[in-house]
Amino acid sequence: MPKSTLLSEIEAAPAPQPAPSPVQPRRGSWRDYALLLALACCWSSTYPLTKIGLGSIPPITFISARSLIAAGFLIAVLRIRGLRLPTDAKAWKLFAQQQTINSTIPFLMITWAQQYVPASTTVVLASTTPIFAFLITWGITRHEPATLLKLVGAILGLAGTAAIIGLDALGGLSSDIVAEMAILVATISFACATIFGLRLTEYKPMVVAAGSLLFGGCVLLPLAMIVEHPWTLRPTPQALAAAATMGIFSSALGLMLFYMCLQRLGTITTNAQGYLRIPIGVGLSVLLLGESVPQNLALGLVLVMAGVAAMTVPGDALRRAMQQLRGG
Repeated sequence: MPKSTLLSEIEAAPAPQPAPSPVQPRRGSWRDYALLLALACCWSSTYPLTKIGLGSIPPITFISARSLIAAGFLIAVLRIRGLRLPTDAKAWKLFAQQQTINSTIPFLMITWAQQYVPASTTVVLASTTPIFAFLITWGITRHEPATLLKLVGAILGLAGTAAIIGLDALGGLSSDIVAEMAILVATISFACATIFGLRLTEYKPMVVAAGSLLFGGCVLLPLAMIVEHPWTLRPTPQALAAAATMGIFSSALGLMLFYMCLQRLGTITTNAQGYLRIPIGVGLSVLLLGESVPQNLALGLVLVMAGVAAMTVPGDALRRAMQQLRGG
């Protein structure tokens, strides 16, 4: 082969590709953060609605019912939009894995633990999800930057949660250590779900939410029939309304927003909504259940908002703002 031909082939060959780097979530727009706030509003309604529903519906039946209601609602919307659930085994395997670690197992564990642990303590323990997500991202997966600023934000958010609920809520810790550990294991499961949920980015968020909820509801339904005999129940109208509302807003709309936020904002920022849920949930509890307003609500809100800001504001934007302040 002539030398000139050999050189031309070498020049035309594709250049070696650099090693893949951790996924860099794109900088979020105000619309993305509005979705994050909407997700917090949807999921914050979980606390008062669950309390209303469990008054006359047992936990497994309640979780199965809300999942099936949510799945039916989303499937109907998909049909209207001309979309269908996938039929390949790969997709349903991913849906099953994601629903298991994001809903089925953690919700069953928390529901069981709440028989022994006060609700206020449960909220504080469950709010550690952003910290676990940060630690898993920083120490294991490294799929996106886990900066010191985001760690500070996670700690500030946890401090704000403790201020809102009241430090005295932690006074009963260790009296039921097994139940408390179950809640912490559930929050670790939630954190893993936000990380491994990135595997589902090739599917539309509504499709992922519908498939996951359908799987979760169908898995729990036989267990509910065996253990709780739902045909013998006499649920109140309030409990039925809570299950329907929770199915459509908390589960259907909430899970769809969750996967949208994951795709747009990444794992750690999406987990910041866990802190936003606390003040919103407290407000709904005061409005719907007549609970008292926490004494340290204002202080807690300031800390929570500072923590959320630290976890969501891009580091380069913060540096530019600091430089402008120094320059002014």
